[in-house]
Amino acid sequence: MVFAGGFLIYSAITILERTHESRKSGIALLTQRSVSKGTISIELMEKIEDLKETVREDPKDLAAWLKLGDIYFDYNRYREAIEAYARYLSIKPEDSDTRTKMGMMLRGLEDFDGAIETFKKAAQLNPGHAESRFQLGALFIVEKKDVNGTIAAWEDYLKVAPKGEQANWVRAEVERLKMKEEVKE
Repeated sequence: MVFAGGFLIYSAITILERTHESRKSGIALLTQRSVSKGTISIELMEKIEDLKETVREDPKDLAAWLKLGDIYFDYNRYREAIEAYARYLSIKPEDSDTRTKMGMMLRGLEDFDGAIETFKKAAQLNPGHAESRFQLGALFIVEKKDVNGTIAAWEDYLKVAPKGEQANWVRAEVERLKMKEEVKE
């Protein structure tokens, strides 16, 4: 599925590109929570106001809630994005893509437990949803410093997305983490 905000694909590509540049900083890149495009322009503020008017007139307009959430997502407006995504998910709760973006915004607010619950729910709703598993592993390693949680999440990720550059990167990180854990024992 394609994410309207495009961030998740951008994030994965950025992580992969920079991982090739520097193995040491690979995990540090997982701390990137979203892409800030700077100050919201007047045109975009007008678009936000139009979308708000649309959802006032029709609170069940899924496209408007999603677009509003995605705009806020792109500009690191965590609370606003969460609110828009929550309204969207109250109508369409099975949408794992939107639920994952909401988890990323919760992570941005440092509500790590809320983000973990949200990523796990996204994975539960869609057994083939890879991004929720990737984000869960990233949160575990960066925020929680939970190596075993990271390994479990990323091994789960590899079950649903075993091919591609991101999968190769995740596989290498899982092996590195396992070796690091063996050394500690």
